[in-house]
Amino acid sequence: MKKFNTLISTAIPLPISDIDTDQIIPARYLKSTNREGFGKHLFYDWRFDNNGKQNPDFALNQAKYSGEILVAGKNFGCGSSREHAAWSLTDYGFNVIVSSFFADIFKDNALNNGLLPVQVSEQFLTSFFDRVSKDSSTKIKVDLENQEIEIVGTSEKENFQISAYKKECLMNGYDDIDYLVSLKEEIELYEKNKVLTY
Repeated sequence: MKKFNTLISTAIPLPISDIDTDQIIPARYLKSTNREGFGKHLFYDWRFDNNGKQNPDFALNQAKYSGEILVAGKNFGCGSSREHAAWSLTDYGFNVIVSSFFADIFKDNALNNGLLPVQVSEQFLTSFFDRVSKDSSTKIKVDLENQEIEIVGTSEKENFQISAYKKECLMNGYDDIDYLVSLKEEIELYEKNKVLTY
C-alpha cells in the first residue's frame, strides 16, 4: 500500500444516507478476487441507466466534481461484508471517505486496503454539503498524523479517531504482513533473549 500522511483535495459529495455495499459495488460484478478493475463498476446502478447511459444527475458523472475524497451521508458501507466495496472505491481513485458513521465491517475493510474512513459530526457533514453546493472547488484537508480534518479556507475543523495500529500502517504504507516484517529485529531479539521455563 502507498503511504498516507496528509491529503488536500476537492471532494465529491454524495449526500445519501445508508449507502450499502450492494449500491457501492453490485453483486453481479463480484467475479474476481483481483483487487483491480472494480472502479468501473463503482455505484454502477446509480451512475448508469438500464441502457448503460450515464445518469447526468449523479455526482460522479458531473464534471464540476472531482477529487480523491468522497463525502457521503450517515451509515456508509452498511449491508454485506464484501471487501470488494473498498476495492472499488480505491480502484476508482478515492483515498478518503468522509461520513458521520461507518458500518464496522466496511470500516475495517477500508483500513485494510489503504482507504481512510474519517468519521465526522453531522454538523461538519452538513456544512460541507452546503459549501460544495455553492462552490464545487471547495477543498478538504485530511491530516492523519494529527488526526484532523478541515474545510480549507474556513475555521471548520474536527479531530477524528483511528486505532494507533491502523494509523501506523497507513502512514508507513504497511499491510498486516508488512507491519510484522517491520518488527523483525525486535522479534528476533526477543526470541534470542527469552528464558525458557520448561
